[in-house]
Amino acid sequence: MLFNSIVFLFAFLPLLLILYYLTPKKYRNYTILLASLLFYAWGGVSYTLILIGSILVNYLFVKQIEKNNSLKKTWLIIGLIVNILIIVLFKYLDFLIDNINIVGTAINSDYSAIPFQNIVLPLGISFFTFQQMSLIWDVYRNENTEKTTLSNIALYISLFPQLIAGPIVRYNDIVGQIKHRVSSFPLFRSGIQRFVLGLFKKVIIANTCGELADNIFNSSFDSLDTPTAWLGIIAYSLQIYFDFSGYSDMAIGLGRMFGFKILENFNFPYISKSIQEFWRRWHISLSTWFRDYVYIPLGGNRGGPYKTYFNLITVFFLTGIWHGATWSFVIWGLFHGFFLIMERLGFKTILDKLPKGIQWFYTILVVMIGWVLFRVEVFSDALDYIATLFSFQLSENMNFLTYLNNERILILLLAILSSSLFFLKIKEFLIKRKLFQKFAFQSFMDFGVVALLLICIIYINSGSYSPFIYFRF
Repeated sequence: MLFNSIVFLFAFLPLLLILYYLTPKKYRNYTILLASLLFYAWGGVSYTLILIGSILVNYLFVKQIEKNNSLKKTWLIIGLIVNILIIVLFKYLDFLIDNINIVGTAINSDYSAIPFQNIVLPLGISFFTFQQMSLIWDVYRNENTEKTTLSNIALYISLFPQLIAGPIVRYNDIVGQIKHRVSSFPLFRSGIQRFVLGLFKKVIIANTCGELADNIFNSSFDSLDTPTAWLGIIAYSLQIYFDFSGYSDMAIGLGRMFGFKILENFNFPYISKSIQEFWRRWHISLSTWFRDYVYIPLGGNRGGPYKTYFNLITVFFLTGIWHGATWSFVIWGLFHGFFLIMERLGFKTILDKLPKGIQWFYTILVVMIGWVLFRVEVFSDALDYIATLFSFQLSENMNFLTYLNNERILILLLAILSSSLFFLKIKEFLIKRKLFQKFAFQSFMDFGVVALLLICIIYINSGSYSPFIYFRF
C-alpha cells in the first residue's frame, strides 16, 4: 500500500486513526501493530510471513542476550550473521551466482553455470533487517535496558510509517515511546502538516522530475547533447531527493499522528559544501547507522590514517551494496568514499579556503556525477553519459527544449528553491519581523496544507503515479 494512494488516504489512514483513538491507551500498541501488519500484507501475504518470521527469530536472539550474560557476545554474533544471511538470501543471491558464473566461465570454458533462483525481494527488507540488527546490538550494549517483550519488538520492527522505506529507527531511540508516549493536538497537527508536505514533494515534485529524467535517460545516449544530458541528471538529482525526503516526511508526519517522534532523515543535503557535509545531511539514519555499527566497531579514526581510510572504504562499499545488488551501486559507494578520503588527506583544508560558491559547486558536481552511476545500471553506459556531460556537444535546434513545458519548468524552479534554504529563510523573516502572529501563522499553515492536499489529490486522480525509488532497496 502506498502513502500516495487513494486507498491509503481515504480508507486505511482515517479508519486507523479513528480506531486508534477509540481504543483504550493500554491496547493502542496492539491496534497499530495489527494495522502495520495489514499495511505490509497489502503488498503480499508471503512478505508478511517473512517479516513475522524475522521478528520471531530476532526476538529469540534478544531474549538469549538478556538471559545469558556469559554468552551474550556469542548470541550477538549469531544474531548478526543470521540477519546478514537473510538479506543475502533475498537480495544478493542471484548477484553472487552471476559473479560466480562469470569467474567460473573465465577459468573453465566447460563450466556448468549455476541457475538463478529468482527469489522475489520482500519490500523494505534492507530497512527492517538493519533495524533488527541495531535492536540486538543495542540490547547487547545496554545492560540496563528494560526487558523486552515480543509485542514491543514487533511494533518497533513493523511500525508502518517507516517500515518500507525508512528512516531506519534505532531501538534505543523509540523503545521509550513504544512504552510511554503522549499524544497531543499540536503534535497531531504538525504531523498532518509534515505528511502533506511529504505527499506534495512526492506527487508533484518528484513525479514530475522523474518523468522528465526517465524521458532523457531512456533515450539513446548517442543522440544526447550536453545541455540535454545536464537537464536529465539535474532532474534525476531533484527526483531522488524529493522522492526519498518526501517519504521520510510522510513517515515522520504519520508517526506524530500516533504520538511517535521519529528522527529527521534529511537536512538540505544539496546546500552542502563538501562530501563530508553531504553525508551528514543525506539519509542521516543510514549514514549514522553505518557510523555507529560498522565504522566505529572497525576502529573508526583509531589505528592511524591507513586504517581509517580502510574503514571508510569498507563503509562506503557496504553503503553502495546496501542500495542494490549490482556493481553500479558498489562503484557509486566507492566513488563517494574516494572523495571522502581525498578530503581527509588535505583537500578539505584547501576547500575551506575557497569561496563558498566554489565549495558548493564542487560538492554538487561530485554528487550529480555520482547520481549518474546510481541511475544507469550498466557502468559503460554511465561513463558514456558522464562523457556527454563534459563533451560540450551542442545541437542546432537546442534539443533539451523539447523535453520542457511550462509545468516542468515551474516544478524544476520550485524544486531547486525548495532544496535550498529559500523558503526557510522566508519563514524566519516573517516570524522575526512579526508579520504573522502565532495564531495567524498557524492558520496560514493550515490553509496551505489543505491547498497542497487538494492539488495532490487532483494529481493522483489524474493518474500521475510513480513508485517510491527506495522501495526497491
